[in-house]
Amino acid sequence: MKVNARAFYLVPYLLWILLFVVAPILLILYYSFFDIEGHLSLVNYEKFFTPVYLKMALSSFWYAFLITAFTLLISYPTAYLLTKSRHKQLWLLLIILPTWINLLLKAYAFLGIFGTFGPANSFLEWIGIGQKQILFTDFSFLFVSTYIFIPFMILPIYNALEELNPVFMDAARDLGASKWTTFRRVVFPLTLDGVKSGCQAVFIPSLSLFMITRLIAGNRVITLGTAIEEHFLVTQDWGMGSTIAVFLIIAMVVIMIVTGNRK
Repeated sequence: MKVNARAFYLVPYLLWILLFVVAPILLILYYSFFDIEGHLSLVNYEKFFTPVYLKMALSSFWYAFLITAFTLLISYPTAYLLTKSRHKQLWLLLIILPTWINLLLKAYAFLGIFGTFGPANSFLEWIGIGQKQILFTDFSFLFVSTYIFIPFMILPIYNALEELNPVFMDAARDLGASKWTTFRRVVFPLTLDGVKSGCQAVFIPSLSLFMITRLIAGNRVITLGTAIEEHFLVTQDWGMGSTIAVFLIIAMVVIMIVTGNRK
């Protein structure tokens, strides 16, 4: 009876996976073998390995790496301070709250903040620097992307730090280790799984960003996500868009395997 009950409860989950994970991936793979005229062909895969698309792929990985690096540099100290604070649950709530706001609304908010007459330029004028072109730059793109992904990096690192047994740090101090040595040889290695989870949660979606590249970077930053959007919605070349998506999925799977827990 228990086996039958488990199988019964497993059916909705398997149906969900088949309909909303497996079927879309198979459709993308299917369309990737058709050119813009609907003929069965490998031309899309040949086109992907041309300098234009390879440069776009490298650019996507570079920006995703920068976003992940900046997010990690901010999130690890923040998560560590959170574990030491008195009202950690309140601070966690304040960090999570921005994730409840629609991404499009946040992007439009930054359009006003970084605009010519926005608060950022008003502050620069107040300190004597003068107006600067902040929007449609690499800086604005990286700043907004980092801001958006910070909660997704903080939470897994915070959980890893919370689960860390303080006995290990006490032992390191008793053996004469400095604070830096304790962090480098004890704290960071024991919280590496949290760091890996955070990097996965940031790096993978950063590869496929397209809304922020359009609104904040003004299409100066072209990523694989931007290219997929263009091919599906503008040029109507679903085959090429699907081909880029196939390589993006492969890249994401490889990243998950490399950064996964190998215990």
